Amino acid sequence: MSQPMQFGTYPSLRDRVVVISGGASGIGEGIVEAFAEQGARVAFLDILDDAANALVERLAGKSVKFYHCDLLDIGAVKQACAQIVDELGTVDVLVNNAGNDTRHDLEAVTEEMWDRTLNLNVRHQFFLAQALLPGMRAQKRGSIINLSSIAWMIPSTDLPAYVTSKSSIIGLTRALAHRVGMDGVRVNSVSPGCIWTERQRKLWFTPEYAAQMMERQALKIELQPADVARMILFLAADDSAGISNQSFVVDGGWV
Repeated sequence: MSQPMQFGTYPSLRDRVVVISGGASGIGEGIVEAFAEQGARVAFLDILDDAANALVERLAGKSVKFYHCDLLDIGAVKQACAQIVDELGTVDVLVNNAGNDTRHDLEAVTEEMWDRTLNLNVRHQFFLAQALLPGMRAQKRGSIINLSSIAWMIPSTDLPAYVTSKSSIIGLTRALAHRVGMDGVRVNSVSPGCIWTERQRKLWFTPEYAAQMMERQALKIELQPADVARMILFLAADDSAGISNQSFVVDGGWV
């Protein structure tokens, strides 16, 4: 009889200040919950007020705060970061999670759609890092985890702007890692595969797609947000102190 899975606890994450973008739903929600369970002080940014407030209520008793922020508005991003630092102190961990993978045909892409997709998926990652790095560098410690995707590795062909944005995150990660490593700050990226979020189930996970996914994955399991969150916990904790400038894939062995 198989034993139930048991997962790690990271003492170094207790009381650390963690900022997560797009934390109200999907993978982001799983990341917020994972850090809260580790005893971290979690601040997450989103525009989905109802979902965010419901998450905070569900995690009552944990140190979790929601900050309404439109990540397309860089001024608002900077203001939110300043407020978080003022209220919680120096940020130890930044998880750049927010993104949008709405499918789009090559022929249907407009200049406006292209700019919005790249701005939403990658621009905020840089400016959140820029805003929070001074505190990390001053304390000679910090971890930044940028969320990419296996979409650019496969590559997916039905969302070219998204694929472009997610591939650029790898370059951003490498550039930042070498720039701030001398100050003790680590920068890595995580590329999820097919994660069974509520949004994915509702919009795209047809029986045909699910069958195709299972055929391609080495592990015949439905990956959940918690599977991604556990990799991020490790990269945020002191256990990964020697790891930076790396890209990790959580896809059940697809690529």
